[in-house]
Amino acid sequence: MSVMSKSKEKDTTQYDVVVVGAGNAALCAAVSAAEQGARVLVLERAPMSERGGNSAYSGGAIRVAYRGIDDLRAIMPDLSEDEIATTDFGTYDEDQFFDDLATLSHYRMNQDLVSTFVERSRETMLWMREHGVRFVPIYGRQAYKVDGRFKFWGGLTVEAVGGGQGLVDSLFHAATKMGVEIMYGARAVRLLRKDLEVCGVEVIYNQRSQPIYAAAVILASGGFHANAEWRARYLGPNWDLAKPRASRFNTGDGIRMALDIGAMPYGHWSGCHSVAYERNAPEYGEPGILGLQKNSFPMGIMVNARGERFFDEGADFRNYIYANLGRAILAQPEGIAWQIFDQHTAGLLSDEYRVKQITKVQADTLEALVEKMGDVNRRGFLEYIRRYNESVRVEIPFNPNIKDGRGTIGLPVPKTNWANPLSKPPYLAFAVTCGITFTYGGLRINTDAQVLDEEQAPIPGLYATGELVGGLYYGGYAGGAGLMSGAVFGRIAGSNAARRDK
Repeated sequence: MSVMSKSKEKDTTQYDVVVVGAGNAALCAAVSAAEQGARVLVLERAPMSERGGNSAYSGGAIRVAYRGIDDLRAIMPDLSEDEIATTDFGTYDEDQFFDDLATLSHYRMNQDLVSTFVERSRETMLWMREHGVRFVPIYGRQAYKVDGRFKFWGGLTVEAVGGGQGLVDSLFHAATKMGVEIMYGARAVRLLRKDLEVCGVEVIYNQRSQPIYAAAVILASGGFHANAEWRARYLGPNWDLAKPRASRFNTGDGIRMALDIGAMPYGHWSGCHSVAYERNAPEYGEPGILGLQKNSFPMGIMVNARGERFFDEGADFRNYIYANLGRAILAQPEGIAWQIFDQHTAGLLSDEYRVKQITKVQADTLEALVEKMGDVNRRGFLEYIRRYNESVRVEIPFNPNIKDGRGTIGLPVPKTNWANPLSKPPYLAFAVTCGITFTYGGLRINTDAQVLDEEQAPIPGLYATGELVGGLYYGGYAGGAGLMSGAVFGRIAGSNAARRDK
């Protein structure tokens, strides 16, 4: 492991490429630049114990285009014959991938950028495999076993071994093996320029400011989800109350530095990825605790403090709607909600419902359940559950692997799929609030990952990738797209930045 120690500090240091950030996107950029023979430095604001940016806090799911089992075998050569025989992996080609992102963004996304990372998704996964990243099917979260056979749904099939932490650990290993230097506890605060060209960064390291010079700088330090003031400013009232569920170091430094030299702000600045999250979670996400979001909500219902549903839990597969759920919860009284399940679906809940750090109540009657919940209107809750149970179309078979059409009739907020009466005790309730994962607004880049100025001309020597890139997501988000786009544009940025030096 290459770590710059205090004894090796210099007032000025020269590199070919400096990467600001150390998550999936940043490390793909560093590895790509090192492949070209560049001398590369990665600046990680976090200490080594919290390294990896938001990627380390993710489940490691990564969305990729594939045309069938042969494509998946290339990505996951460890697939067994038994897994193949008992699993319907389906297909998810480039058109389906693009259409999902277009639909979820209401066709506002930058088509050139989205086309680039969709079309290069599979080759980038194979490239990551070459550098030691291993992938497996997401059986635990994206496929249910029905009649002895698994079926994947929602276009999301692959995850990194070890989740997000396993992903970044593999990329750190690849980077250091290729000679990439990593500087922990180093906060980049300003871009350095000669004339109009970016030529390095000013860094706060060991309580000292020092310049680090480079032929090119790649910004990959994430969005501003951990910056309460920016959340309130750009996302709107009460977003300062949302709980950051990932890295506490993603406060918008990379975005701010680029805007300071005339970069173009771009994308959905009032939008973000936000989820149903453990109500009593810590102030920030903690490394190693991945189960604080609660994503099995399609298998039950959610109620607010009035005891009423406010969100169509069955509108689509969870990985197409989960990133909007946090916003819906934050808009409820006190910004809180409860997820409720009974034994019709309790066995389908993911492992995140079984972690120790959880606010959960259980009871054999609905009356006892609402008493234990404590902050929900008892009368309103019991009356609503009575109406909900009567509204379920029980004549339609329940099937969690497809949009089964088993919905409700006559409710102000329908449940479109996977509706079951709450009638089979014991009943379970989980307290949730809004957890924010990352923000959608950021910088404008072109398909070469160059940062553009307000005239949409490339800023010489400056590249960007990852969550600080704007224009990819508007309103909705498809699970696994973030890691994929970061990897693709990281690879592009690293290669182009290294070639710039040559």
